[in-house]
Amino acid sequence: MDQEPRTAPPAKRARMESLDALRGIVMVIMALDHSRDFFSNSHAYFDPIDLSQATVSLFLTRWVTDFCAPVFSFLAGAGAYLSASGGKPMATVSRTLITRGLWLIFLELAVVRAFWYFNFDYSLLKAGVLWCLGWSMIALAALVYLPRRALLTISLAMIAGHNLLDGLKPADFGQLGWLWSVLHVKGYVGPFGGERLLVVYPLIPWIGIMAAGFACGEAIRWDQRTRRRRVFLTGLALTLGYAALRGLNGYGDPEPWAAQANPFLTFLNALGCAKYPPSLSYLLMTMGPALMLLAALDRPTLPAWTRPAAIFGRVPFLFYVLHLPLLHAMAVPWALWRYGSAPWLFANPPGVAWPHDFHFDLPLTYGAWALAVLLLYPLCRWFAGIKATRKDWWLTYL
Repeated sequence: MDQEPRTAPPAKRARMESLDALRGIVMVIMALDHSRDFFSNSHAYFDPIDLSQATVSLFLTRWVTDFCAPVFSFLAGAGAYLSASGGKPMATVSRTLITRGLWLIFLELAVVRAFWYFNFDYSLLKAGVLWCLGWSMIALAALVYLPRRALLTISLAMIAGHNLLDGLKPADFGQLGWLWSVLHVKGYVGPFGGERLLVVYPLIPWIGIMAAGFACGEAIRWDQRTRRRRVFLTGLALTLGYAALRGLNGYGDPEPWAAQANPFLTFLNALGCAKYPPSLSYLLMTMGPALMLLAALDRPTLPAWTRPAAIFGRVPFLFYVLHLPLLHAMAVPWALWRYGSAPWLFANPPGVAWPHDFHFDLPLTYGAWALAVLLLYPLCRWFAGIKATRKDWWLTYL
């Protein structure tokens, strides 16, 4: 009888650590993409996913970061389920989702945009990943009251069916065209007078992804062996679904793939799925392997190589908010040394043009990324310790 209390807590920690590890892995990979933003002009002059313009190394550097936003959004929904399953009243869970969502939206518009552009010219506001997560949480605050099957049906309909809306353009909605841009079309909108809103993450499919994470959160309660098998098989099914759907080259992505000079380049071209908003093919391509990795991590003891990632996964908000100004600040002295000035690092887009000879530098991008991650690790480890030992209400917002 006395053995049960000693064996139950480690199992719980293992389940949580696997989620933390996966979340931390995608956070670290995300930082690579943002290092590319500050240490290359690829985003200013060409699309790194376009193989007619980019090298294979640049393509793969950009493509591997595609996993970050879907996985993080899905795990945010699963985390909300964990909160709800811990005995909290659903009204409390819903209220927390709303307040967290509003907090993230405020930070996106007021703070994070300054980290991106290093200025306080708020004539441009950026609707990035925190904006997307914030509105998804607010939507989830209402959706959590639905029965699980209804919630899963709605979330899957948004994920699988939103490409049916690709033919609708903001101009089709007249004065409400800006709202359609917020919901489904990346670009600039100006509903606030002289200010512009740069919508990077349209909301519709992302709300569905977070809701799917909440609906699937019940898997955390399954025994480990059953959970690992089912999560792996689900990931495998999604990956095979991507291969079949993308192979048909029809529905599921607004950008059909085309034959290239050789089979390998054709394969890479097929991997270049639309992200803004994320197409069905994009989500199958990313979530399938991610779930298989989650199943591999779901064990009583995490593999040693994932333990540092789990630290970042416990404090993703801190890592995200700090890595942007750190990478941006690292880029400034390098640009000053090379060019004598760096006005493009302090301007709103399209702003001041980046130098044409500021070509993609693979060693520089990876070096800056590795340095930023190493510098942030001690601070994230310290803060993870604080969150593990203290239960102050405000820590749930950091």
